[in-house]
Amino acid sequence: MDSNETNRPLTEAQVETTTEALVVSSTEPKESNVPATSFQTKEEIIERLTEISNQEDSIDKSELDSLKQTFYRLHNAEIEVARKTFEENGGNPEEFIPQKDEAEVQFKDIMSTIKEKRNALKAEEEQEKLENLEKKQAIIERMKELTESSEDANKSYTEFKKLQTEWNEIKNIPATKVNEIWKSYQLYTEKFYDLLKLNNEFREYDFKKNLEIKIHLCETAEKLAGEEDVISAFHQLQKLHQEFRETGPVAKEQRDEIWTRFKTASTIVNRRHQQHFEEIKEREQRNLDEKTVICEIVEAMEYDKMQTFQDWHNKTEEVLALQAKWKTIGFAPQKMNTKIFERFRAACDDFFRRKTEHFKSLKGSMNENLERKKQMCEKAEALKNSTDWKTTAETLAKLQKEWKEVGPVAKKYSESIWKRFVTACDYFYEQKNKAESSHKVTELENLNKKKAIIEKLTEINNAENETNADAVRALVKEWNAIGHVPYKDKDRIYKQYRTLVDALFNKLNLSASQKKLKNFKSSISSKGNNIYREREKLVRAYENMKNEIQTYENNLGFLNSASKKGNSLVQEMNRKVEKLKADLELIQQKIAVIDESINSESWLIGQK
Repeated sequence: MDSNETNRPLTEAQVETTTEALVVSSTEPKESNVPATSFQTKEEIIERLTEISNQEDSIDKSELDSLKQTFYRLHNAEIEVARKTFEENGGNPEEFIPQKDEAEVQFKDIMSTIKEKRNALKAEEEQEKLENLEKKQAIIERMKELTESSEDANKSYTEFKKLQTEWNEIKNIPATKVNEIWKSYQLYTEKFYDLLKLNNEFREYDFKKNLEIKIHLCETAEKLAGEEDVISAFHQLQKLHQEFRETGPVAKEQRDEIWTRFKTASTIVNRRHQQHFEEIKEREQRNLDEKTVICEIVEAMEYDKMQTFQDWHNKTEEVLALQAKWKTIGFAPQKMNTKIFERFRAACDDFFRRKTEHFKSLKGSMNENLERKKQMCEKAEALKNSTDWKTTAETLAKLQKEWKEVGPVAKKYSESIWKRFVTACDYFYEQKNKAESSHKVTELENLNKKKAIIEKLTEINNAENETNADAVRALVKEWNAIGHVPYKDKDRIYKQYRTLVDALFNKLNLSASQKKLKNFKSSISSKGNNIYREREKLVRAYENMKNEIQTYENNLGFLNSASKKGNSLVQEMNRKVEKLKADLELIQQKIAVIDESINSESWLIGQK
């Protein structure tokens, strides 16, 4: 080897040696991250494990872990169903004991067999690795002798190539010795080729052959970047690395280039492999976060606020929904998967235990509640044929409110007792609705009749000739004979009617007063000295009428403060007051006529 060896660029072997850590560090994680298998039953899993136990080659630990997780997920789900059924049938959660699962016994037996087989295979593999190590060490010793021999290296070339062939045929050695033994092999390979005095044509042919092999390995490694199965691509890459190392050197000017190309392709595959498991870790972490939230929801149940059957029913539905949601979420990280499941199961167990205790404590009060509800059913049934719609409806409304205040009854009676009660109530309200429907038809007919009277009164009021008092009174009598109208139209239609009637009676009263005053004027000259007595009589009537009006107005003040809108008594008294005021005004006019007549006579006497 040249004296300036240390000043030359790194050789292919030296470059490969420095990058050995890259290959080793990219191996799969020790913990199994294989997703759940597609098996749906425990029987299918046992069948697959039986196949594995019978195979002769090595056993994939990743698949075993996945099968085990899937089996116990199904097994635990069956236990949960049995536990829930036990509690719903009144069993004490603390007394629940799962039945023996024959499938689990079979599962454990097969797993034990597989474990023994794996241990035996592992022991064989380790022994084989040690033997392979001894064989490679012996090859290196012989290669060392060839490089240190004084004989012509050309004569040793055939033996050296044979040693390389033997080296390539030897398989795995202990991982702790891989780098060390590889460095030694490369060292003596380089030394031998440096000593080899072959002609240039033969040497270049050997380099060219090695270059073709390594180019093919590079191309194969580059294609792995598009392989869909990332794990398979990674394992294929490891085999390519083994072949690359076992292939002899190429020309010095091409060694760095070919190794850089192979290393670049390897980096892409290794990066995809690493990203694949990082994505699995992220997904499993998200699953853990989701499951943690579900645990917190169940653990945060406010049991002191759950007093009624409906409260517990609603929360039970919520817990069952969370359990269903749980089953749709994938695995959490392996070291947390069992822990988070145990946490969730403990929270659910606590909920159903508290529920059972709650209903056990309510058993006595439920019987009392059932008796109370039976009595309420009897009351409702006794009232269902009543035609006193308003009173009975109020009574049933009170019963319904009381029903809600009564606590729960046993589940087996809940539906039937409620159906009995609601059937009686519904029957009454159906009859009430039928009666009210008929009543509404009558009220609509009455409304149309009153609208017709209003139209007639409007015509009389708008007529230019003298108002027909008899016609008005006949229409008023007809109005009073008509029954109720719909409540929503009551005030509006009455207001229209009252406004017209008041206007018509004002006209009638005014006309009558004018006639009376005219007749009084005509008769005043014939009264002679009786005119003074007539005046005194009118003055007394005037004072009495004023007092009567005052009394009515006082009463109206009281009634207006105590009565509701539309009170007929108030309206009738208002009409009387208006009539009295009109009569009072007529008396005032009569007194004025007398006073005018007296003054006129006095003036005539003075003229005489």
